[in-house]
Amino acid sequence: MTSTASLKEFLIKKAAEYNQPDFIKDDPISVPHLFSKQQDIEIAGFFASIFAWGNRTTIINKTKELMQLMDMAPHQFILDSEPKKLQQLSGFKHRTFNATDLYYFLEFFHHHYSSHKSLEAAFLKGMGNKDETVEFALRGFYEYFFSLEDVPKRTMKHIATPARGSSCKRLNMYLRWMVRKDKQGVDFGLWKKISPSQLICPLDLHVARVAKKFGLLQREQSDWLAALELTSWLRQLDPQDPARFDFALFGLGVMEKF
Repeated sequence: MTSTASLKEFLIKKAAEYNQPDFIKDDPISVPHLFSKQQDIEIAGFFASIFAWGNRTTIINKTKELMQLMDMAPHQFILDSEPKKLQQLSGFKHRTFNATDLYYFLEFFHHHYSSHKSLEAAFLKGMGNKDETVEFALRGFYEYFFSLEDVPKRTMKHIATPARGSSCKRLNMYLRWMVRKDKQGVDFGLWKKISPSQLICPLDLHVARVAKKFGLLQREQSDWLAALELTSWLRQLDPQDPARFDFALFGLGVMEKF
Protein backbone atom coordinates (compact mmCIF):
# COMPACT_ATOMS: atom_id res chain seq x y z
CA MET A 1 0.00 0.00 0.00
CA THR A 2 2.22 2.80 -1.23
CA SER A 3 -0.42 5.50 -1.59
CA THR A 4 -3.51 6.75 0.17
CA ALA A 5 -5.55 5.92 -2.94
CA SER A 6 -4.45 2.28 -3.03
CA LEU A 7 -4.90 1.92 0.75
CA LYS A 8 -8.41 3.35 0.51
CA GLU A 9 -9.23 0.95 -2.32
CA PHE A 10 -7.89 -1.99 -0.31
CA LEU A 11 -9.76 -1.06 2.89
CA ILE A 12 -13.01 -0.43 1.01
CA LYS A 13 -12.66 -3.90 -0.54
CA LYS A 14 -11.97 -5.52 2.85
CA ALA A 15 -14.81 -3.62 4.57
CA ALA A 16 -17.22 -4.85 1.90
CA GLU A 17 -15.89 -8.40 2.29
CA TYR A 18 -16.68 -8.53 6.01
CA ASN A 19 -19.74 -6.26 6.10
CA GLN A 20 -21.98 -9.12 4.98
CA PRO A 21 -24.84 -11.07 6.59
CA ASP A 22 -22.44 -14.03 7.03
CA PHE A 23 -20.49 -11.89 9.52
CA ILE A 24 -23.40 -11.81 11.96
CA LYS A 25 -23.51 -15.39 13.21
CA ASP A 26 -20.01 -15.44 14.74
CA ASP A 27 -20.13 -11.92 16.18
CA PRO A 28 -21.78 -10.56 19.36
CA ILE A 29 -24.07 -8.51 17.09
CA SER A 30 -25.85 -11.83 16.44
CA VAL A 31 -27.64 -11.51 19.81
CA PRO A 32 -29.56 -8.27 19.13
CA HIS A 33 -30.34 -9.73 15.68
CA LEU A 34 -32.51 -12.29 17.49
CA PHE A 35 -35.02 -9.52 18.23
CA SER A 36 -37.34 -7.30 16.19
CA LYS A 37 -38.62 -4.82 18.81
CA GLN A 38 -36.39 -1.76 18.90
CA GLN A 39 -36.02 -1.62 22.68
CA ASP A 40 -35.13 -5.33 22.83
CA ILE A 41 -32.48 -4.78 20.14
CA GLU A 42 -31.08 -1.82 22.10
CA ILE A 43 -30.89 -3.73 25.39
CA ALA A 44 -29.56 -6.99 23.93
CA GLY A 45 -27.03 -5.02 21.91
CA PHE A 46 -25.92 -3.05 24.94
CA PHE A 47 -25.23 -6.17 27.00
CA ALA A 48 -23.54 -7.91 24.03
CA SER A 49 -21.21 -4.95 23.58
CA ILE A 50 -20.46 -4.51 27.30
CA PHE A 51 -19.63 -8.23 27.56
CA ALA A 52 -17.40 -8.02 24.47
CA TRP A 53 -13.98 -8.82 25.75
CA GLY A 54 -12.35 -12.21 25.34
CA ASN A 55 -13.62 -15.15 23.29
CA ARG A 56 -16.44 -14.19 20.91
CA THR A 57 -18.26 -17.52 21.30
CA THR A 58 -18.31 -17.06 25.08
CA ILE A 59 -19.55 -13.47 24.71
CA ILE A 60 -22.41 -14.62 22.47
CA ASN A 61 -23.34 -17.53 24.73
CA LYS A 62 -23.32 -15.47 27.93
CA THR A 63 -25.42 -12.70 26.37
CA LYS A 64 -27.91 -15.27 25.08
CA GLU A 65 -28.02 -16.84 28.54
CA LEU A 66 -28.91 -13.46 30.03
CA MET A 67 -31.59 -12.84 27.41
CA GLN A 68 -33.11 -16.25 28.19
CA LEU A 69 -33.14 -15.41 31.91
CA MET A 70 -35.09 -12.30 30.88
CA ASP A 71 -37.63 -14.46 29.02
CA MET A 72 -36.28 -13.30 25.62
CA ALA A 73 -38.18 -10.05 26.17
CA PRO A 74 -35.69 -7.81 27.98
CA HIS A 75 -37.61 -4.55 27.61
CA GLN A 76 -40.81 -5.94 29.11
CA PHE A 77 -38.85 -7.83 31.76
CA ILE A 78 -37.12 -4.62 32.84
CA LEU A 79 -40.33 -2.57 32.93
CA ASP A 80 -42.07 -5.26 35.02
CA SER A 81 -39.13 -5.68 37.45
CA GLU A 82 -40.96 -8.24 39.59
CA PRO A 83 -38.86 -9.35 42.62
CA LYS A 84 -39.45 -13.02 41.88
CA LYS A 85 -38.35 -12.55 38.26
CA LEU A 86 -35.30 -10.55 39.29
CA GLN A 87 -34.29 -13.33 41.66
CA GLN A 88 -33.72 -15.66 38.73
CA LEU A 89 -30.82 -13.42 37.67
CA SER A 90 -28.94 -13.72 40.96
CA GLY A 91 -26.48 -16.33 39.74
CA PHE A 92 -25.53 -14.62 36.50
CA LYS A 93 -21.84 -13.90 35.94
CA HIS A 94 -19.59 -13.12 32.98
CA ARG A 95 -15.93 -12.67 33.80
CA THR A 96 -15.83 -9.74 36.26
CA PHE A 97 -19.47 -8.76 35.61
CA ASN A 98 -21.71 -10.19 38.32
CA ALA A 99 -25.24 -9.95 39.70
CA THR A 100 -24.49 -6.72 41.60
CA ASP A 101 -23.52 -5.08 38.32
CA LEU A 102 -26.47 -6.60 36.50
CA TYR A 103 -29.03 -5.34 39.04
CA TYR A 104 -27.70 -1.80 38.72
CA PHE A 105 -27.80 -2.00 34.91
CA LEU A 106 -31.42 -3.14 35.10
CA GLU A 107 -32.24 -0.38 37.56
CA PHE A 108 -30.83 2.17 35.13
CA PHE A 109 -32.74 0.70 32.20
CA HIS A 110 -35.97 0.71 34.22
CA HIS A 111 -35.36 4.36 35.12
CA HIS A 112 -34.59 5.32 31.53
CA TYR A 113 -37.27 3.36 29.67
CA SER A 114 -39.93 4.52 32.11
CA SER A 115 -39.71 7.94 30.46
CA HIS A 116 -37.96 7.37 27.09
CA LYS A 117 -38.81 5.19 24.12
CA SER A 118 -35.23 4.72 22.97
CA LEU A 119 -31.80 4.40 24.56
CA GLU A 120 -30.56 6.92 22.00
CA ALA A 121 -31.85 9.66 24.31
CA ALA A 122 -29.31 8.57 26.93
CA PHE A 123 -26.46 9.33 24.53
CA LEU A 124 -27.87 12.68 23.46
CA LYS A 125 -27.76 14.22 26.93
CA GLY A 126 -24.19 15.45 26.60
CA MET A 127 -24.09 15.94 22.85
CA GLY A 128 -24.24 19.20 20.96
CA ASN A 129 -25.64 19.73 17.47
CA LYS A 130 -22.25 20.69 16.06
CA ASP A 131 -20.11 18.03 17.76
CA GLU A 132 -17.66 16.50 15.30
CA THR A 133 -17.53 13.20 17.18
CA VAL A 134 -19.50 11.27 19.81
CA GLU A 135 -17.02 12.19 22.56
CA PHE A 136 -19.51 14.29 24.54
CA ALA A 137 -22.25 11.74 23.89
CA LEU A 138 -20.08 9.15 25.65
CA ARG A 139 -19.15 11.52 28.47
CA GLY A 140 -22.78 12.48 29.00
CA PHE A 141 -23.92 8.86 28.89
CA TYR A 142 -21.44 7.89 31.60
CA GLU A 143 -22.64 10.70 33.87
CA TYR A 144 -26.29 9.83 33.24
CA PHE A 145 -25.78 6.07 33.62
CA PHE A 146 -24.26 6.52 37.06
CA SER A 147 -26.63 9.27 38.22
CA LEU A 148 -28.90 6.98 40.25
CA GLU A 149 -28.53 6.65 44.01
CA ASP A 150 -26.29 4.03 45.61
CA VAL A 151 -24.21 3.14 42.57
CA PRO A 152 -22.01 0.13 43.42
CA LYS A 153 -18.43 1.34 43.02
CA ARG A 154 -17.43 -1.95 41.44
CA THR A 155 -19.98 -1.45 38.65
CA MET A 156 -18.41 1.78 37.40
CA LYS A 157 -15.54 -0.12 35.77
CA HIS A 158 -17.94 -1.67 33.26
CA ILE A 159 -18.80 1.60 31.49
CA ALA A 160 -15.97 3.57 29.91
CA THR A 161 -15.67 7.30 29.33
CA PRO A 162 -13.29 9.47 27.31
CA ALA A 163 -12.97 11.62 30.44
CA ARG A 164 -10.76 8.87 31.86
CA GLY A 165 -8.82 8.41 28.64
CA SER A 166 -10.43 5.11 27.67
CA SER A 167 -10.74 4.24 23.99
CA CYS A 168 -14.37 3.27 24.81
CA LYS A 169 -14.08 0.39 22.35
CA ARG A 170 -17.22 -1.41 23.47
CA LEU A 171 -19.46 1.67 23.55
CA ASN A 172 -18.12 2.83 20.18
CA MET A 173 -18.91 -0.61 18.78
CA TYR A 174 -22.42 -0.36 20.24
CA LEU A 175 -22.91 3.06 18.66
CA ARG A 176 -21.74 1.65 15.32
CA TRP A 177 -24.39 -1.06 15.59
CA MET A 178 -27.18 1.38 16.46
CA VAL A 179 -26.23 4.29 14.14
CA ARG A 180 -24.72 2.91 10.93
CA LYS A 181 -27.18 1.86 8.24
CA ASP A 182 -26.47 0.37 4.84
CA LYS A 183 -27.94 -2.32 2.63
CA GLN A 184 -25.81 -5.12 4.08
CA GLY A 185 -27.98 -5.60 7.17
CA VAL A 186 -25.23 -6.10 9.76
CA ASP A 187 -25.54 -2.80 11.61
CA PHE A 188 -29.06 -1.75 12.60
CA GLY A 189 -29.21 1.97 11.84
CA LEU A 190 -32.01 2.47 14.37
CA TRP A 191 -30.83 5.82 15.69
CA LYS A 192 -31.19 8.94 13.57
CA LYS A 193 -30.02 11.82 15.78
CA ILE A 194 -26.40 10.68 15.84
CA SER A 195 -24.73 10.70 12.44
CA PRO A 196 -22.43 7.95 11.10
CA SER A 197 -19.96 10.76 10.39
CA GLN A 198 -19.65 11.35 14.16
CA LEU A 199 -18.81 7.75 15.04
CA ILE A 200 -15.39 6.78 16.40
CA CYS A 201 -13.85 3.55 15.13
CA PRO A 202 -13.86 0.90 17.89
CA LEU A 203 -10.23 0.43 18.88
CA ASP A 204 -9.11 -2.88 20.30
CA LEU A 205 -5.68 -4.53 20.21
CA HIS A 206 -6.37 -6.23 16.85
CA VAL A 207 -7.57 -3.05 15.15
CA ALA A 208 -4.68 -1.05 16.64
CA ARG A 209 -2.13 -3.59 15.39
CA VAL A 210 -3.45 -3.53 11.83
CA ALA A 211 -3.81 0.27 11.86
CA LYS A 212 -0.17 0.64 12.91
CA LYS A 213 0.97 -1.66 10.11
CA PHE A 214 -0.79 0.59 7.61
CA GLY A 215 0.59 3.75 9.21
CA LEU A 216 -2.90 4.90 10.25
CA LEU A 217 -1.94 5.04 13.91
CA GLN A 218 1.27 6.25 15.53
CA ARG A 219 0.23 6.45 19.18
CA GLU A 220 1.48 3.54 21.29
CA GLN A 221 -1.32 3.43 23.86
CA SER A 222 -4.73 2.15 22.77
CA ASP A 223 -6.57 4.99 24.47
CA TRP A 224 -9.06 7.73 23.53
CA LEU A 225 -6.43 9.84 21.77
CA ALA A 226 -5.46 6.81 19.69
CA ALA A 227 -9.11 6.19 18.77
CA LEU A 228 -9.38 9.84 17.67
CA GLU A 229 -6.14 9.61 15.70
CA LEU A 230 -7.24 6.49 13.84
CA THR A 231 -10.72 7.86 13.14
CA SER A 232 -9.26 11.12 11.87
CA TRP A 233 -7.33 9.11 9.31
CA LEU A 234 -10.36 7.02 8.37
CA ARG A 235 -12.41 10.19 7.99
CA GLN A 236 -10.03 11.20 5.20
CA LEU A 237 -11.01 8.00 3.40
CA ASP A 238 -14.75 8.44 4.03
CA PRO A 239 -15.88 11.59 5.89
CA GLN A 240 -19.49 10.41 6.05
CA ASP A 241 -18.88 6.89 7.37
CA PRO A 242 -15.41 6.38 8.89
CA ALA A 243 -16.54 3.53 11.17
CA ARG A 244 -17.30 1.25 8.23
CA PHE A 245 -13.57 0.57 8.08
CA ASP A 246 -13.92 -1.17 11.44
CA PHE A 247 -15.06 -4.18 9.40
CA ALA A 248 -11.83 -4.09 7.39
CA LEU A 249 -9.41 -3.56 10.29
CA PHE A 250 -11.19 -6.03 12.59
CA GLY A 251 -11.49 -8.63 9.83
CA LEU A 252 -7.83 -8.34 8.90
CA GLY A 253 -6.75 -8.51 12.54
CA VAL A 254 -9.02 -11.27 13.87
CA MET A 255 -9.96 -13.40 10.85
CA GLU A 256 -6.78 -13.05 8.80
CA LYS A 257 -4.34 -12.59 11.72
CA PHE A 258 -2.80 -9.75 9.69
